[in-house]
Amino acid sequence: MILSGREIKDRIGKDIFIQPFSDKQLNPNSYNLRLHNELIIYEEKILDMKKDNRSKKIIIAPEGLVLEPGKLYLGRTLEYTKTENYVPMLEGRSSIGRLGLYIHVTAGFGDVGFSGYWTLEIHCIQPIRIYPEVEICQIYYHTIQGDFEKYSSGKYQNNEGIQTSKLFKDFE
Repeated sequence: MILSGREIKDRIGKDIFIQPFSDKQLNPNSYNLRLHNELIIYEEKILDMKKDNRSKKIIIAPEGLVLEPGKLYLGRTLEYTKTENYVPMLEGRSSIGRLGLYIHVTAGFGDVGFSGYWTLEIHCIQPIRIYPEVEICQIYYHTIQGDFEKYSSGKYQNNEGIQTSKLFKDFE
């Protein structure tokens, strides 16, 4: 089952944490998360799964930044989230998708116990101007059935910013 917006609000500070939290971002069965003003792009022409690929940071100015098709941009949510007893899921907002902007190419599934900022895998169909603090995606919560172990991976847990791929650690 998916939690209703009211249930999300009732769980804030108990087993769902969203900081900062605003009632204005609460939906009937999800909560809108905003885009931070930083992005990361890879500097390598060919990305290698077995290495920590070079990247650089880009700042989104208040007047916006035009994204180019064919490039992968990594962003992050402005909000920090922590989930104790539910499975957090992330989806792009339909208004964003209708502009041809994909917010997570493959990684919208969270784990019970995840704590940190969500890294967003951003890709666009055509050039589009984006702005910091726009409500870009939504988080929603599934109940989980049966015994479980909380997420505790050292690769992405308790992050403090945008996370590039750490897949190379799987080869060590």
